[in-house]
Parts: sequence; structure tokens; C-alpha cells
Amino acid sequence: MRAAHALVGIAAGALLAMAATAPAGAHHAFAAEFDASAPVELTGTVVRMEWVNPHTWIHIDVPRDDGTTQRWMIEGGPPTSLLRRGFTRDSLLAGTEVFVEGFRAKDGSQKANGRDVTFTDGSKLFLGSSGTGAPRDGRDPTEPE
Repeated sequence: MRAAHALVGIAAGALLAMAATAPAGAHHAFAAEFDASAPVELTGTVVRMEWVNPHTWIHIDVPRDDGTTQRWMIEGGPPTSLLRRGFTRDSLLAGTEVFVEGFRAKDGSQKANGRDVTFTDGSKLFLGSSGTGAPRDGRDPTEPE
């Protein structure tokens, strides 16, 4: 009986150790997925906005010179960060025309880490999230000076 209890204790300890060392969800540092030396500027129409943790996602259709469109996924900061910066769930409704500045994914896909989104009226909202390794460029209002 003591051996069985010992095995249960060892198994439970092993499971706890594995759980403690497992990566947390899909969160990552900027440099793991995006290229700071590959800025992108995209003008397009919002298809949808995902308010999910750990990063928000804006899906936009970007017209190409040949008349087709490309669907881009733009990663933003966490929902709570965007809400603190002035975003609301109505800020980026489907059909909204936007200009997005950011940094392209290292894998060359139509994915980018967003820095700023500019609306047709000229107003801007900061999309980035501090402390992720994105280049410090003075655009982040929460960034220490």
C-alpha cells in the first residue's frame, strides 16, 4: 500500500512539474514572430476585429494593384490595453477604412504586428503593446522616456 501511495505522489509531482514548465497559451515576444526591420503600411477595409487575449486581431482586406484583395491579420495589444487607449468595440467595425503601420511577420505571411491605426478623419489609435520587444519609437504613450 505504501508503494502505491508513493507512486501516486511521484506521478502527481511529475504532472505538477510539467504543468509549471509548459508554455502559457500562444503568447510570445514580438521578436519571436515579427521582424523589426520589415515595416509595413497597409490601407484597407476592416473585415472583423477579434477581442481575444492575449492579443487583439484586426482582419483587413487590402486592395492590390491587379484588382484583387489580400486579407491581412494585424496583431494589436491585449483588449484591456486597447480599451485604456480609447478603443471601444465600435472603433473598428466591419467596413471601416483604415491605414495601419506595423511590422511584418518573419514567415512572410499576410500577418503584421500593428503599431498605429489611422482613420480617414486623421485620428489615430496606438495598437502596440509595451514590453514585447517591438522597436521603441516614441509612439507608445505608456513607454518610459
